[in-house]
Amino acid sequence: MNHIKIDLDRQSGCIHPHIFGGFVEHLGRCVYGGIYEPGSPLADKQGFRRDVLEALQRLNLSIVRYPGGNFVSGYRWMDGIGPVEDRPTRPDLAWGAIETNHFGTNEFIQFCRTINAEPYLVVNCGDGDMREARDWVEYCNGTQNTALANLRRQHGFDAPHNVKYWGIGNEVDGDWQIGYKTAQEYARAYKEFAKVMRWVDPSISLLASAVSSWRTDFVERIQLLLDHAPDLIDYLAIHWYVGNPEGDFEKYMAVSELIEERISAIEGLIRVMKLQRNIQRPIAIAVDEWNVWYRTHGATPTGPDNLEEKYNLEDALVVAMHFNAFIRHARSVKMANIAQLVNVIAPIFTNPDGLFLQTIFYPIEIYRQSCGNIALDVFWTGDTFSTAEHAGLRVLDVSATLDDRARKLTVFVVNRSQTDEMETTITLDGGQFAGTGQAWVVNGPDIKAENSFDAPDRVSATRSAVTAGLTSATYTFEPHSVTALSFDL
Repeated sequence: MNHIKIDLDRQSGCIHPHIFGGFVEHLGRCVYGGIYEPGSPLADKQGFRRDVLEALQRLNLSIVRYPGGNFVSGYRWMDGIGPVEDRPTRPDLAWGAIETNHFGTNEFIQFCRTINAEPYLVVNCGDGDMREARDWVEYCNGTQNTALANLRRQHGFDAPHNVKYWGIGNEVDGDWQIGYKTAQEYARAYKEFAKVMRWVDPSISLLASAVSSWRTDFVERIQLLLDHAPDLIDYLAIHWYVGNPEGDFEKYMAVSELIEERISAIEGLIRVMKLQRNIQRPIAIAVDEWNVWYRTHGATPTGPDNLEEKYNLEDALVVAMHFNAFIRHARSVKMANIAQLVNVIAPIFTNPDGLFLQTIFYPIEIYRQSCGNIALDVFWTGDTFSTAEHAGLRVLDVSATLDDRARKLTVFVVNRSQTDEMETTITLDGGQFAGTGQAWVVNGPDIKAENSFDAPDRVSATRSAVTAGLTSATYTFEPHSVTALSFDL
């Protein structure tokens, strides 16, 4: 018998809604033919796909990162403002494509306002310079009678965009990046970029590009960043992608350990540097680019695959395990942005006539809709499994949250067994269940089940009632499933 113990007084941190963030890059059909398709019968008057907007409303993303990604390291933001017919077409060296710049800063801001998400902009710290970066802040957020604020007004936006979140560079630690920088070079560049950007708008939050290449010396990178600019870093941004290229289901389910190791390592580095340098201000972690991505590695945006990963049920389980980890580390992880939103390694897949929802859409939806504002420190025990690298891993991967305003408890469980249902007792301390709860389950016929235009619902989410006593409930988790159990207290 599996057992989950929840003590409402064991609270491990406040959950920031920005862990439910997204990412939009000029890559393949993410923007053009995905989010933005002027002239399509499915587009609104601003050129946004109405069906995509409706799907994104279900996800209720709190923040969206833009415009990259590798793309940003060769991007000139001024190419993407002003009358569309006057915007220059440029080669995109990052992805070997052509960029029309028909979608740019103001279109992105309008997109974010339409889906009620905060915009998060990343400046070019590849072949760009600090003047270009500080000018972008002034264009977006300026309120005075200055040339760039007036240029924004001339473009039809009298009120400032008030973009709060700004990243300085993307994956600068990777030699695949335009403008790759050594640890020392980036620490110095970050400080100078951050300094002038914050002089333009002291209210902005700044993100440093800390780790994307986990095989390099990321310890030195983080140390130098916090040595050079401890007062100018609000978030350390880290990236990763995971996958199952070997077709080993149990090994894939153990990716939870890699996620835990990486988050814990960055938490430790931050604590050490704050102690060593007597840094008093908070520094959070932003996992601002993450997802499952392995099938289309090596594809090109203009090739036959277009980086358009087709997801199955086991990928949905792994996406859910990410959210469990972010919840368990709520004290430090304050932002996470799944890459990307439409078509390119994305939960939504379109063609000119419509869309279908990929398997990974559903865990994002149920976690966002069910997640409370306080993370609980959960104890659980039960059946285990092992891999070549790990022994005694619990079959159930668990997190839990409390909505202290609505007095609602939600327990999130990934059953990582391919074949076995898991009968589980949930016991509660510090409160009582108010009655019948609700189960929201993501599942499909088998771990390789995919959705498609022909079979859009092979993997989907279902709801049912759950009976609870005063302080305990018994529930049987389906094999290869993601479940959210919500109870009023």
